Amino acid sequence: MTEEQAKKERKGSDNNTIFIGGKPFMNYVTGVVMQITTKGAREVVIRARGKFISRAVDVAEVAAKKFLKEQNIAVKDIKIDSEEFENKEGRKVNVSTIDITLARK
Repeated sequence: MTEEQAKKERKGSDNNTIFIGGKPFMNYVTGVVMQITTKGAREVVIRARGKFISRAVDVAEVAAKKFLKEQNIAVKDIKIDSEEFENKEGRKVNVSTIDITLARK
């Protein structure tokens, strides 16, 4: 799969995607739970870059194992990648990314 195809594939699933950043941890867990329960999503993608990757893993585990246990939610897929971009100094930097897909069993 080329890089462009991967980007198009990612953009197609944005409606059920939670982007992990610097907000409090439980905000993201609540977002995942709301997508599954209230909006009836069959699957939710948790996406993070760089230092927020470990937080994405924690969000996925807490949401699936504590809050959505009776919903039969499990990790369906994990994709890892890296993106290259220019930082403030103009140097090219690689940043790791992760996409964790939670879905009904």
